[in-house]
Amino acid sequence: MKKAIILGCPGSGKSTFARKLRDATGIPLYYLDMLWHKPDQTNVTREEFDQRLHEILIRDEWIIDGNYNRTIEERVRNCDTVFLFDLPVDVCVEGARSRVGTQREDLPWVEEELDPEFHQFILDFRRDYLPEIYETLEKYCNREIIIFKSRNDTEKFLTGLDYRA
Repeated sequence: MKKAIILGCPGSGKSTFARKLRDATGIPLYYLDMLWHKPDQTNVTREEFDQRLHEILIRDEWIIDGNYNRTIEERVRNCDTVFLFDLPVDVCVEGARSRVGTQREDLPWVEEELDPEFHQFILDFRRDYLPEIYETLEKYCNREIIIFKSRNDTEKFLTGLDYRA
C-alpha cells in the first residue's frame, strides 16, 4: 500500500481510521475537507481544489480521506488501496454528533452544532451516494478494496497491520 483512499459516510470513523493508518505506516495523510474549506467556513474555488488534489495524486505516497464524489473516480484510478466505510446510519449520526465541539485536524474550524443539512446528508448517504461509490469500485476491481461494516472491523484491520512504523 502506497496510495490509499478512504471513503464512506460522514461520522463513520474515516478520519480517525486515517490518522491511525498514517501513524502506523508513516504515509502522508491529506484531508479533502482541509483542501476545500477555509477557516472562515467558505470554500476555495473548484479549480483550486482540483489543482491541490492533483498535486497530491502525483506524489509517490499518500492517504486521502474524504468523499467529494466528483473526484472519487480520479482518486480510485490513481490509488492502489481503497478503504470503504459502509456502516449503519445510526452509527454515523452518532459519530458526527460526538465530534461537535471538538477541535479536529481534519476540519479548519470547530463544529458548534450538527448542521441540519449535514445531518440530512448523513441520513441520505446510503441511498444517494453509496451505490455510486460501489459502482465506481466495480470498475476498478484490480485495486485492493477493503470494506468495513463496523468499527470493530477497522480495529481488527489496524491490529493486524504489519507495516513500517
